[in-house]
Amino acid sequence: MRADAQRNRARVLEAAEVVLARDGLSASMRAIADLAGVGVGTIYRQFPTKEALYQAIVLDRVHRLIARAEALATAGDAGAAFFEYFETIVVDATTRKVFVDALTSAGINAKAGMPDMRASIERLLVRAQQAGAVRADIGMPELLALLSATCLAAQHHHWDNALRTRTLAVVFDGLKHA
Repeated sequence: MRADAQRNRARVLEAAEVVLARDGLSASMRAIADLAGVGVGTIYRQFPTKEALYQAIVLDRVHRLIARAEALATAGDAGAAFFEYFETIVVDATTRKVFVDALTSAGINAKAGMPDMRASIERLLVRAQQAGAVRADIGMPELLALLSATCLAAQHHHWDNALRTRTLAVVFDGLKHA
């Protein structure tokens, strides 16, 4: 892909996230194009349907989460990196729900073609455990269960920042090495 096409694609994805968060599933491609500073034709050349655009947004977000985990995997404070990433996933899950719902309602598997984040999460968990910041008896099944439950609760109950902070403090206290 040419450099200008890559820039346009990135602007469209960024604008689409903003417009969809603001307008929900009724968001228009024209509003996305206007915010991205491109023509509607530019969007349709790369994303022939709204569903294709939604799926690209979800995939882009997952790639950004994986990149964030990789960056945190070399952080000096392994415990802080682990807990920061846990919170990042919860925050992302609450804002990603609209895209996943749109794909599901269109009969598209939102997870199709998604890279698996487990290796990135496990690397952060192991580092945090080796640093003594996370309990040694927490394995990936327990961690994934906690992440899933926390993400679902945050999505379903529309947590605000204060509730998310208080709830994560309780979850994190349970994960910390005593």
